Amino acid sequence: MKGYFWGIISVILITFAQLCLKAGVTLLPEFKLNHQWMNVNWLFENLPAFGLIFVGLIGYAISMVCWLLALRFLALSKAYPLISLSYVFVYLLAVTLPWFNESATLVKFVGVLLILLGIWIISRPEVKR
Repeated sequence: MKGYFWGIISVILITFAQLCLKAGVTLLPEFKLNHQWMNVNWLFENLPAFGLIFVGLIGYAISMVCWLLALRFLALSKAYPLISLSYVFVYLLAVTLPWFNESATLVKFVGVLLILLGIWIISRPEVKR
C-alpha cells in the first residue's frame, strides 16, 4: 500500500509540475538564443514566468523522490503504469482550466480511455493456472 501511495503522490506532483512549466513558458515573451537572457532587466520583467518554471522543476525533483519510494515497495511492472495517469490528469486539467485554452475532442477522450484501459489491464493480478 505504501508503494501505491508514493506512486500516486509522484503522479500528482508530475502533473502539477507539467502544468507549472506550461504556464511559465507561456508567460515568457518570444526570445532567441542570444544574449537577451543575460539581460538582468529582462530576467526581472519575466520573474513570474521563471517562478512558475522553477516551481515546476522543484515539483519534478520532489516527484522523483516519491517515485523512488514507490519503487522500493512495488514491483516495477505494477509501479510503472501509474506514471501513465499523469497523461490523463494533465489532459483533463489542461482542457478544464481556462488559462490553458486547450480543446477537448472525442478522439482525445478515447485516447484517455485507452490509457486507463491499458493501466487496468497491466495492473490486474495475475491468474495462476
